[in-house]
Amino acid sequence: MDFDTIAAISTPMGEGAIAIVRLSGDQAIPIAEKLFKSKSGKKLSEMATHTIHYGHLVDPNSGQVIEEVMLSLMRGPKTFTKEDVVEINCHGGIVSVNRVLQLVLNHGARLAEPGEFTKRAFLNGRIDLSQAEAVMDLIRAKTDRAMNVALGQMEGRLSKLIQRLRQEILEILAHIEVNIDYPEYDDVEEMTHTMLLPKANHVREEIKKLLQTSQQGKILREGLSTVIVGRPNVGKSSLLNSLVQENKAIVTDIPGTTRDVIEEYVNVRGVPLRLLDTAGIRETEDIVERIGVERSRQVLKEADLILLVLNYSDELTKEDENLFEAVKGMDVIVIVNKTDLPQKIDLERVMELASDYKLVTTSLKEDQGVDELEEAIASLFFEGSIEAKDVTYVSNSRHIALLNQSLKAIEEAIEGVEIGTPIDIVQIDLTRTWELLGEIIGDSVHESLIDQLFSQFCLGK
Repeated sequence: MDFDTIAAISTPMGEGAIAIVRLSGDQAIPIAEKLFKSKSGKKLSEMATHTIHYGHLVDPNSGQVIEEVMLSLMRGPKTFTKEDVVEINCHGGIVSVNRVLQLVLNHGARLAEPGEFTKRAFLNGRIDLSQAEAVMDLIRAKTDRAMNVALGQMEGRLSKLIQRLRQEILEILAHIEVNIDYPEYDDVEEMTHTMLLPKANHVREEIKKLLQTSQQGKILREGLSTVIVGRPNVGKSSLLNSLVQENKAIVTDIPGTTRDVIEEYVNVRGVPLRLLDTAGIRETEDIVERIGVERSRQVLKEADLILLVLNYSDELTKEDENLFEAVKGMDVIVIVNKTDLPQKIDLERVMELASDYKLVTTSLKEDQGVDELEEAIASLFFEGSIEAKDVTYVSNSRHIALLNQSLKAIEEAIEGVEIGTPIDIVQIDLTRTWELLGEIIGDSVHESLIDQLFSQFCLGK
Protein backbone atom coordinates (compact mmCIF):
# COMPACT_ATOMS: atom_id res chain seq x y z
CA MET A 1 0.00 0.00 0.00
CA ASP A 2 1.11 3.56 -0.70
CA PHE A 3 0.65 6.06 2.12
CA ASP A 4 1.76 9.63 2.63
CA THR A 5 4.58 10.31 5.09
CA ILE A 6 3.53 10.84 8.69
CA ALA A 7 5.33 12.30 11.70
CA ALA A 8 4.63 12.57 15.42
CA ILE A 9 6.32 12.91 18.80
CA SER A 10 6.80 9.37 20.11
CA THR A 11 7.84 10.19 23.67
CA PRO A 12 5.79 11.77 26.50
CA MET A 13 5.59 15.54 26.50
CA GLY A 14 7.53 17.34 29.21
CA GLU A 15 11.11 17.88 30.30
CA GLY A 16 13.52 14.98 29.88
CA ALA A 17 16.91 14.00 28.57
CA ILE A 18 15.72 12.82 25.15
CA ALA A 19 12.62 13.19 23.01
CA ILE A 20 11.92 11.39 19.72
CA VAL A 21 10.15 12.61 16.61
CA ARG A 22 9.32 9.69 14.30
CA LEU A 23 8.69 9.82 10.55
CA SER A 24 7.34 6.94 8.45
CA GLY A 25 6.64 6.72 4.73
CA ASP A 26 8.36 6.76 1.35
CA GLN A 27 9.34 10.43 1.81
CA ALA A 28 10.70 10.02 5.35
CA ILE A 29 14.33 9.86 4.22
CA PRO A 30 14.12 12.66 1.58
CA ILE A 31 12.39 14.97 4.11
CA ALA A 32 14.99 14.24 6.77
CA GLU A 33 17.83 14.64 4.25
CA LYS A 34 16.67 18.21 3.47
CA LEU A 35 16.89 19.12 7.15
CA PHE A 36 19.77 17.05 8.55
CA LYS A 37 23.40 18.10 8.31
CA SER A 38 25.62 15.23 9.38
CA LYS A 39 28.97 15.92 11.04
CA SER A 40 30.46 13.36 8.65
CA GLY A 41 29.26 15.39 5.65
CA LYS A 42 27.55 12.37 4.07
CA LYS A 43 24.04 12.56 2.68
CA LEU A 44 21.37 10.57 4.49
CA SER A 45 20.44 8.69 1.31
CA GLU A 46 24.02 7.37 1.09
CA MET A 47 24.05 6.00 4.64
CA ALA A 48 23.46 2.37 5.55
CA THR A 49 20.14 1.26 7.00
CA HIS A 50 19.71 0.76 10.76
CA THR A 51 22.43 3.23 11.66
CA ILE A 52 22.47 6.31 13.89
CA HIS A 53 24.17 9.60 13.05
CA TYR A 54 25.14 12.77 14.88
CA GLY A 55 24.47 16.21 13.41
CA HIS A 56 22.17 19.24 13.36
CA LEU A 57 18.73 20.02 11.99
CA VAL A 58 18.84 23.17 9.88
CA ASP A 59 15.88 25.07 8.46
CA PRO A 60 16.66 25.17 4.69
CA ASN A 61 14.65 28.39 4.26
CA SER A 62 16.54 30.49 6.82
CA GLY A 63 19.71 28.48 7.39
CA GLN A 64 19.00 28.57 11.15
CA VAL A 65 20.19 25.66 13.25
CA ILE A 66 17.09 24.24 14.95
CA GLU A 67 18.52 21.44 17.10
CA GLU A 68 21.49 19.21 17.81
CA VAL A 69 20.29 15.65 17.18
CA MET A 70 21.04 11.96 16.81
CA LEU A 71 19.19 10.60 13.79
CA SER A 72 18.28 6.90 13.38
CA LEU A 73 17.85 5.70 9.78
CA MET A 74 15.84 2.52 9.09
CA ARG A 75 14.84 1.45 5.60
CA GLY A 76 11.76 -0.69 5.01
CA PRO A 77 10.61 -3.39 5.05
CA LYS A 78 12.63 -4.23 8.18
CA THR A 79 10.94 -1.58 10.32
CA PHE A 80 7.91 -1.41 12.61
CA THR A 81 5.66 -0.07 9.83
CA LYS A 82 7.48 -1.91 6.96
CA GLU A 83 8.08 1.60 5.53
CA ASP A 84 11.16 3.81 5.61
CA VAL A 85 11.42 5.19 9.15
CA VAL A 86 13.51 8.04 10.54
CA GLU A 87 13.67 8.77 14.26
CA ILE A 88 15.07 12.14 15.33
CA ASN A 89 16.45 12.08 18.88
CA CYS A 90 16.55 15.63 20.22
CA HIS A 91 16.69 17.29 23.64
CA GLY A 92 13.64 16.51 25.72
CA GLY A 93 12.17 19.93 26.28
CA ILE A 94 8.70 21.01 25.16
CA VAL A 95 10.03 23.83 22.99
CA SER A 96 12.82 21.82 21.35
CA VAL A 97 10.72 18.80 20.40
CA ASN A 98 7.88 20.96 19.07
CA ARG A 99 10.35 22.91 16.92
CA VAL A 100 11.65 19.68 15.43
CA LEU A 101 8.13 18.38 14.76
CA GLN A 102 7.05 21.67 13.19
CA LEU A 103 10.11 21.65 10.93
CA VAL A 104 9.37 18.20 9.49
CA LEU A 105 5.67 19.09 9.07
CA ASN A 106 6.63 22.25 7.19
CA HIS A 107 8.71 20.22 4.74
CA GLY A 108 6.34 17.52 3.57
CA ALA A 109 5.25 15.29 6.44
CA ARG A 110 1.72 15.07 7.81
CA LEU A 111 0.90 14.90 11.53
CA ALA A 112 0.06 11.27 12.36
CA GLU A 113 -3.30 10.34 13.80
CA PRO A 114 -3.42 8.45 17.13
CA GLY A 115 -2.13 4.92 16.61
CA GLU A 116 -1.36 5.48 12.92
CA PHE A 117 2.14 3.97 13.06
CA THR A 118 0.75 0.74 14.51
CA LYS A 119 -2.18 0.88 12.07
CA ARG A 120 0.29 0.98 9.19
CA ALA A 121 2.14 -2.00 10.66
CA PHE A 122 -1.20 -3.85 10.56
CA LEU A 123 -2.26 -2.66 7.10
CA ASN A 124 1.19 -3.45 5.67
CA GLY A 125 0.96 -7.00 7.01
CA ARG A 126 3.71 -6.85 9.62
CA ILE A 127 1.34 -7.68 12.49
CA ASP A 128 -2.27 -8.80 12.75
CA LEU A 129 -5.02 -6.99 14.62
CA SER A 130 -4.61 -8.89 17.91
CA GLN A 131 -0.88 -8.11 17.91
CA ALA A 132 -1.61 -4.44 17.20
CA GLU A 133 -4.01 -4.28 20.15
CA ALA A 134 -1.34 -5.90 22.33
CA VAL A 135 0.94 -2.90 21.67
CA MET A 136 -1.46 -0.68 23.61
CA ASP A 137 -1.86 -3.33 26.29
CA LEU A 138 1.93 -3.33 26.67
CA ILE A 139 2.00 0.46 27.07
CA ARG A 140 -0.84 0.41 29.61
CA ALA A 141 0.38 -2.63 31.60
CA LYS A 142 0.34 -1.91 35.33
CA THR A 143 2.15 -5.05 36.54
CA ASP A 144 4.88 -7.44 35.33
CA ARG A 145 2.27 -10.15 34.83
CA ALA A 146 0.13 -7.89 32.64
CA MET A 147 3.20 -6.95 30.63
CA ASN A 148 4.13 -10.61 30.09
CA VAL A 149 0.62 -11.38 28.80
CA ALA A 150 0.81 -8.41 26.40
CA LEU A 151 4.28 -9.46 25.20
CA GLY A 152 3.05 -12.98 24.49
CA GLN A 153 0.16 -11.62 22.43
CA MET A 154 2.39 -9.11 20.65
CA GLU A 155 4.74 -11.93 19.64
CA GLY A 156 1.81 -13.72 18.02
CA ARG A 157 0.95 -16.36 20.61
CA LEU A 158 -2.81 -15.84 20.33
CA SER A 159 -2.60 -15.26 16.58
CA LYS A 160 -0.92 -18.60 15.92
CA LEU A 161 -3.52 -20.46 17.95
CA ILE A 162 -6.41 -18.71 16.18
CA GLN A 163 -4.83 -19.36 12.77
CA ARG A 164 -4.44 -23.06 13.60
CA LEU A 165 -8.10 -23.33 14.62
CA ARG A 166 -9.22 -21.54 11.46
CA GLN A 167 -7.09 -23.89 9.36
CA GLU A 168 -8.75 -26.91 11.00
CA ILE A 169 -12.20 -25.46 10.24
CA LEU A 170 -11.10 -24.67 6.67
CA GLU A 171 -10.06 -28.29 6.10
CA ILE A 172 -13.49 -29.47 7.33
CA LEU A 173 -15.20 -26.95 5.01
CA ALA A 174 -13.04 -28.07 2.08
CA HIS A 175 -14.14 -31.70 2.55
CA ILE A 176 -17.78 -30.62 2.72
CA GLU A 177 -17.42 -28.50 -0.45
CA VAL A 178 -15.87 -31.39 -2.37
CA ASN A 179 -18.68 -33.74 -1.35
CA ILE A 180 -21.32 -31.16 -2.26
CA ASP A 181 -19.79 -30.11 -5.60
CA TYR A 182 -18.43 -33.46 -6.81
CA PRO A 183 -20.67 -36.21 -5.42
CA GLU A 184 -19.95 -38.43 -8.46
CA TYR A 185 -16.28 -39.01 -7.42
CA ASP A 186 -16.21 -42.22 -5.42
CA ASP A 187 -12.57 -41.78 -4.39
CA VAL A 188 -13.34 -38.56 -2.47
CA GLU A 189 -13.63 -39.35 1.22
CA GLU A 190 -17.17 -38.54 2.23
CA MET A 191 -17.47 -36.07 5.10
CA THR A 192 -20.05 -37.89 7.18
CA HIS A 193 -21.57 -36.69 10.43
CA THR A 194 -19.51 -39.29 12.29
CA MET A 195 -16.24 -37.96 10.86
CA LEU A 196 -17.18 -34.31 11.36
CA LEU A 197 -18.09 -34.59 15.05
CA PRO A 198 -14.61 -35.20 16.60
CA LYS A 199 -13.06 -32.42 14.52
CA ALA A 200 -15.73 -29.90 15.53
CA ASN A 201 -15.50 -31.04 19.17
CA HIS A 202 -11.74 -30.39 19.14
CA VAL A 203 -12.25 -26.82 17.90
CA ARG A 204 -14.91 -26.26 20.57
CA GLU A 205 -12.61 -27.49 23.37
CA GLU A 206 -9.77 -25.22 22.20
CA ILE A 207 -12.09 -22.20 22.22
CA LYS A 208 -13.28 -23.17 25.71
CA LYS A 209 -9.67 -23.36 26.94
CA LEU A 210 -9.06 -19.82 25.71
CA LEU A 211 -12.22 -18.55 27.40
CA GLN A 212 -11.16 -20.18 30.68
CA THR A 213 -8.19 -17.79 30.78
CA SER A 214 -10.32 -14.74 29.98
CA GLN A 215 -11.24 -13.79 33.56
CA GLN A 216 -7.61 -13.70 34.68
CA GLY A 217 -6.47 -12.12 31.41
CA LYS A 218 -9.07 -9.37 31.58
CA ILE A 219 -8.16 -8.65 35.21
CA LEU A 220 -4.50 -8.31 34.23
CA ARG A 221 -5.40 -5.96 31.39
CA GLU A 222 -8.07 -3.78 32.99
CA GLY A 223 -7.46 -4.21 36.71
CA LEU A 224 -9.64 -5.83 39.34
CA SER A 225 -12.47 -3.51 40.35
CA THR A 226 -12.09 -3.65 44.14
CA VAL A 227 -14.50 -1.88 46.47
CA ILE A 228 -13.75 -1.18 50.12
CA VAL A 229 -17.01 -1.17 52.11
CA GLY A 230 -17.97 -0.90 55.76
CA ARG A 231 -19.64 1.34 58.27
CA PRO A 232 -18.13 4.78 58.84
CA ASN A 233 -14.90 4.92 60.86
CA VAL A 234 -13.94 1.23 60.57
CA GLY A 235 -10.69 2.06 58.72
CA LYS A 236 -11.63 1.99 55.02
CA SER A 237 -9.56 5.06 54.12
CA SER A 238 -6.65 3.77 56.21
CA LEU A 239 -6.82 0.54 54.20
CA LEU A 240 -6.74 2.47 50.92
CA ASN A 241 -3.74 4.49 52.10
CA SER A 242 -1.98 1.33 53.31
CA LEU A 243 -2.39 -0.49 49.96
CA VAL A 244 -1.50 2.58 47.89
CA GLN A 245 1.29 3.50 50.35
CA GLU A 246 0.27 7.15 50.15
CA ASN A 247 -2.13 9.38 52.07
CA LYS A 248 -4.70 9.55 49.28
CA ALA A 249 -7.73 9.56 51.58
CA ILE A 250 -8.41 11.75 54.60
CA VAL A 251 -8.33 9.73 57.81
CA THR A 252 -10.09 11.04 60.93
CA ASP A 253 -12.07 9.66 63.86
CA ILE A 254 -15.12 11.56 62.61
CA PRO A 255 -17.71 9.28 60.94
CA GLY A 256 -18.69 10.33 57.42
CA THR A 257 -15.37 11.97 56.49
CA THR A 258 -15.31 10.22 53.09
CA ARG A 259 -18.21 11.75 51.15
CA ASP A 260 -17.54 10.30 47.68
CA VAL A 261 -15.95 7.33 45.96
CA ILE A 262 -12.14 7.65 45.78
CA GLU A 263 -10.46 5.70 42.95
CA GLU A 264 -6.82 4.60 42.82
CA TYR A 265 -4.77 1.95 40.97
CA VAL A 266 -2.47 -0.26 43.02
CA ASN A 267 -0.30 -3.32 42.32
CA VAL A 268 -0.84 -6.08 44.90
CA ARG A 269 1.48 -9.08 44.37
CA GLY A 270 1.23 -8.66 40.60
CA VAL A 271 -2.55 -8.19 40.66
CA PRO A 272 -3.63 -4.74 39.39
CA LEU A 273 -6.44 -3.40 41.57
CA ARG A 274 -8.71 -0.52 40.61
CA LEU A 275 -9.28 0.36 44.24
CA LEU A 276 -12.43 2.22 45.24
CA ASP A 277 -12.80 3.64 48.75
CA THR A 278 -16.47 4.32 49.38
CA ALA A 279 -18.40 6.52 51.75
CA GLY A 280 -19.40 4.59 54.86
CA ILE A 281 -22.73 2.89 54.20
CA ARG A 282 -25.24 4.00 56.86
CA GLU A 283 -28.50 5.87 57.22
CA THR A 284 -27.78 9.60 57.40
CA GLU A 285 -29.62 12.93 57.30
CA ASP A 286 -26.63 14.71 55.73
CA ILE A 287 -27.59 15.32 52.07
CA VAL A 288 -24.01 15.26 50.73
CA GLU A 289 -23.12 12.11 52.69
CA ARG A 290 -26.36 10.46 51.53
CA ILE A 291 -25.34 11.01 47.88
CA GLY A 292 -21.97 9.41 48.66
CA VAL A 293 -23.69 6.42 50.28
CA GLU A 294 -25.88 5.94 47.20
CA ARG A 295 -22.80 6.00 44.96
CA SER A 296 -21.20 3.44 47.28
CA ARG A 297 -24.16 1.12 46.83
CA GLN A 298 -23.93 1.51 43.03
CA VAL A 299 -20.21 0.68 42.75
CA LEU A 300 -20.80 -2.27 45.05
CA LYS A 301 -22.99 -3.88 42.38
CA GLU A 302 -20.28 -3.51 39.72
CA ALA A 303 -17.30 -4.74 41.77
CA ASP A 304 -15.11 -7.80 41.05
CA LEU A 305 -13.86 -7.97 44.65
CA ILE A 306 -15.26 -6.63 47.92
CA LEU A 307 -13.05 -5.77 50.90
CA LEU A 308 -15.55 -5.69 53.75
CA VAL A 309 -14.07 -3.90 56.77
CA LEU A 310 -15.28 -4.39 60.36
CA ASN A 311 -14.17 -2.70 63.57
CA TYR A 312 -12.59 -5.02 66.17
CA SER A 313 -13.30 -2.49 68.92
CA ASP A 314 -17.01 -2.07 68.08
CA GLU A 315 -19.88 -4.44 68.59
CA LEU A 316 -21.30 -6.01 65.44
CA THR A 317 -24.30 -3.96 64.31
CA LYS A 318 -27.33 -4.55 62.15
CA GLU A 319 -25.67 -2.39 59.48
CA ASP A 320 -22.66 -4.76 59.46
CA GLU A 321 -24.94 -7.77 59.01
CA ASN A 322 -26.81 -5.97 56.22
CA LEU A 323 -23.48 -5.52 54.39
CA PHE A 324 -22.91 -9.28 54.50
CA GLU A 325 -26.33 -9.71 52.94
CA ALA A 326 -25.59 -7.07 50.27
CA VAL A 327 -22.39 -8.83 49.11
CA LYS A 328 -23.80 -12.36 49.16
CA GLY A 329 -22.55 -14.46 46.24
CA MET A 330 -19.67 -12.09 45.42
CA ASP A 331 -15.90 -12.49 45.88
CA VAL A 332 -15.33 -11.05 49.35
CA ILE A 333 -12.45 -10.74 51.80
CA VAL A 334 -13.57 -9.81 55.31
CA ILE A 335 -11.13 -7.60 57.23
CA VAL A 336 -11.45 -7.17 60.99
CA ASN A 337 -9.46 -3.98 61.62
CA LYS A 338 -8.23 -2.08 64.72
CA THR A 339 -6.97 -5.17 66.58
CA ASP A 340 -4.67 -2.84 68.52
CA LEU A 341 -7.77 -1.70 70.49
CA PRO A 342 -9.77 -3.68 73.08
CA GLN A 343 -12.06 -6.32 71.56
CA LYS A 344 -15.79 -5.68 71.50
CA ILE A 345 -16.79 -7.50 68.32
CA ASP A 346 -18.26 -11.01 68.47
CA LEU A 347 -15.66 -12.91 66.43
CA GLU A 348 -17.64 -16.15 66.50
CA ARG A 349 -20.58 -14.38 64.84
CA VAL A 350 -18.21 -12.77 62.32
CA MET A 351 -16.73 -16.18 61.41
CA GLU A 352 -20.23 -17.53 61.00
CA LEU A 353 -21.20 -14.69 58.65
CA ALA A 354 -17.86 -14.98 56.79
CA SER A 355 -17.89 -18.78 56.51
CA ASP A 356 -17.77 -18.61 52.67
CA TYR A 357 -15.10 -15.89 52.58
CA LYS A 358 -11.47 -15.35 53.50
CA LEU A 359 -11.04 -13.60 56.85
CA VAL A 360 -8.05 -11.39 57.73
CA THR A 361 -7.37 -9.46 60.95
CA THR A 362 -5.43 -6.20 60.74
CA SER A 363 -4.21 -3.25 62.72
CA LEU A 364 -3.61 -0.72 59.96
CA LYS A 365 -2.46 1.84 62.51
CA GLU A 366 0.32 -0.57 63.58
CA ASP A 367 0.84 -1.81 59.99
CA GLN A 368 -0.11 -5.38 60.97
CA GLY A 369 -1.89 -7.91 58.76
CA VAL A 370 -1.34 -6.08 55.45
CA ASP A 371 0.93 -8.83 54.06
CA GLU A 372 -1.70 -11.45 54.88
CA LEU A 373 -4.35 -9.34 53.15
CA GLU A 374 -2.24 -8.92 50.01
CA GLU A 375 -1.60 -12.67 49.91
CA ALA A 376 -5.33 -13.35 50.27
CA ILE A 377 -6.12 -11.02 47.33
CA ALA A 378 -3.46 -12.62 45.08
CA SER A 379 -4.41 -16.21 45.90
CA LEU A 380 -8.15 -15.58 45.50
CA PHE A 381 -7.81 -14.82 41.79
CA PHE A 382 -4.45 -16.11 40.59
CA GLU A 383 -3.72 -19.15 42.71
CA GLY A 384 -0.96 -21.04 40.88
CA SER A 385 -2.29 -20.91 37.33
CA ILE A 386 -1.15 -17.39 36.43
CA GLU A 387 2.49 -18.51 36.47
CA ALA A 388 2.01 -21.16 33.76
CA LYS A 389 4.23 -19.93 30.94
CA ASP A 390 2.68 -22.17 28.25
CA VAL A 391 -0.83 -20.72 28.68
CA THR A 392 -2.20 -18.28 26.11
CA TYR A 393 -4.20 -15.65 27.99
CA VAL A 394 -7.11 -13.78 26.44
CA SER A 395 -7.44 -10.33 27.99
CA ASN A 396 -9.14 -8.13 25.40
CA SER A 397 -12.92 -7.59 25.76
CA ARG A 398 -13.35 -7.63 21.96
CA HIS A 399 -11.55 -10.97 21.69
CA ILE A 400 -13.57 -12.46 24.55
CA ALA A 401 -16.86 -11.40 22.92
CA LEU A 402 -15.80 -12.90 19.56
CA LEU A 403 -14.67 -16.14 21.21
CA ASN A 404 -18.04 -16.45 22.96
CA GLN A 405 -19.81 -15.95 19.63
CA SER A 406 -17.47 -18.49 17.98
CA LEU A 407 -18.22 -21.01 20.74
CA LYS A 408 -21.95 -20.56 20.21
CA ALA A 409 -21.57 -21.03 16.43
CA ILE A 410 -19.47 -24.22 16.73
CA GLU A 411 -21.88 -25.61 19.34
CA GLU A 412 -24.77 -25.02 16.93
CA ALA A 413 -22.79 -26.89 14.26
CA ILE A 414 -22.18 -29.80 16.66
CA GLU A 415 -25.85 -29.84 17.67
CA GLY A 416 -26.78 -29.96 13.99
CA VAL A 417 -24.48 -32.95 13.43
CA GLU A 418 -25.91 -34.79 16.45
CA ILE A 419 -29.52 -34.43 15.29
CA GLY A 420 -28.67 -35.33 11.68
CA THR A 421 -29.05 -31.90 10.04
CA PRO A 422 -27.95 -31.97 6.36
CA ILE A 423 -24.22 -31.34 6.08
CA ASP A 424 -24.60 -28.25 3.88
CA ILE A 425 -26.68 -26.61 6.65
CA VAL A 426 -24.03 -27.48 9.25
CA GLN A 427 -21.52 -25.83 6.91
CA ILE A 428 -23.17 -22.43 7.54
CA ASP A 429 -22.39 -22.57 11.29
CA LEU A 430 -18.84 -23.77 10.63
CA THR A 431 -18.25 -20.90 8.18
CA ARG A 432 -19.64 -18.47 10.78
CA THR A 433 -17.16 -19.84 13.36
CA TRP A 434 -14.29 -19.41 10.89
CA GLU A 435 -15.30 -15.79 10.16
CA LEU A 436 -15.69 -14.84 13.85
CA LEU A 437 -12.25 -16.21 14.70
CA GLY A 438 -10.89 -14.24 11.74
CA GLU A 439 -12.24 -11.02 13.24
CA ILE A 440 -9.91 -11.50 16.23
CA ILE A 441 -6.80 -11.31 14.06
CA GLY A 442 -8.27 -8.89 11.52
CA ASP A 443 -8.73 -11.23 8.56
CA SER A 444 -12.42 -10.39 8.32
CA VAL A 445 -13.15 -7.05 9.94
CA HIS A 446 -14.80 -3.79 8.88
CA GLU A 447 -12.68 -0.71 8.19
CA SER A 448 -14.78 1.34 10.64
CA LEU A 449 -13.80 -1.04 13.45
CA ILE A 450 -10.12 -0.74 12.54
CA ASP A 451 -10.36 3.06 12.65
CA GLN A 452 -12.14 2.93 16.02
CA LEU A 453 -9.55 0.58 17.55
CA PHE A 454 -6.52 2.58 16.47
CA SER A 455 -8.07 5.90 17.49
CA GLN A 456 -7.68 4.75 21.12
CA PHE A 457 -3.88 4.62 20.79
CA CYS A 458 -1.63 7.41 21.96
CA LEU A 459 -0.27 9.88 19.42
CA GLY A 460 3.09 8.76 18.01
CA LYS A 461 2.49 5.01 18.41
